[in-house]
Amino acid sequence: MSTSEKPGHGLRERVGSSLFSHVAGPGGARNRARIHGTPGPRWFGPERPIRTVHGDASMFIGGLSALLLQSLHPRAMAAVAAHSGFRGDPWGRLQRTSTFLAYTTYGTAEDAQRAVDHVRAVHERISGTTAAGEPYHAADPHLLCWVHVAEVDSFLRAHQRFGARPLDGAGCDAYVADTARVARALGVPDPPRDRAALADRLAHYRPELRATPQARDAARFVLREPPLPWAARGPYAVLASNAVRLLPPWARAQLGLRVAPYLPEELVRLSGQALTGTIRWAMGALPAREEITAPP
Repeated sequence: MSTSEKPGHGLRERVGSSLFSHVAGPGGARNRARIHGTPGPRWFGPERPIRTVHGDASMFIGGLSALLLQSLHPRAMAAVAAHSGFRGDPWGRLQRTSTFLAYTTYGTAEDAQRAVDHVRAVHERISGTTAAGEPYHAADPHLLCWVHVAEVDSFLRAHQRFGARPLDGAGCDAYVADTARVARALGVPDPPRDRAALADRLAHYRPELRATPQARDAARFVLREPPLPWAARGPYAVLASNAVRLLPPWARAQLGLRVAPYLPEELVRLSGQALTGTIRWAMGALPAREEITAPP
């Protein structure tokens, strides 16, 4: 250690680099340089709430909670199970989603549109039939809207509970409006633009939601069988417990996810805050850390 290096700095940098490599993938450093170093207009300026939410460590919990919530739509879950590779390549799926969020949130307008165009092309190729015989197409605006509202609701819930700078009411509405810009580009014709509309849209989908065997299998995989070394299982258990408690009670019930009655809600919440604080501390050792996101 050099005389100018602060105690713990090396550990902080190692942990931050490890988290970044898992979330951003082998091309993470190159993407980071392009996202923040390319001049040009952006979809969202530095003052926009979407940058605050997507740049916070609370996304690690919000992203996992979003995956669980999204799985409750049978047609969306069937598409994920058949085409996403979440079991065979879970880190790759995370890295692709993280990169998409980074480009659309922080990148130039040109790069953001290019990222959207790529995803739309992929969606056009994904179609099939559920085990119950229901046809699905990933480009279906109705399914796209479900994925969008489940994601936005989860990200915002996590940020308000675990974020370093929770938004006020106007900021929450502005975040929903920001995300609507991306949703429209992806093919959602009328995404919600404030919290009231978001709650209404989620309620509209409730009759369509149920926990299929595929959804329960996915929940078991992401909560109990994560592809992680044993040393990381403890912190991940904290993340998973808070992601489950972040879900609406009806969603937990449908997935058969129980919260441990012997662990008080406040204790679990404090553990989540401690974990996100540690992630925030570690990521702070990296340059341009705001693009580090952890979506579904």
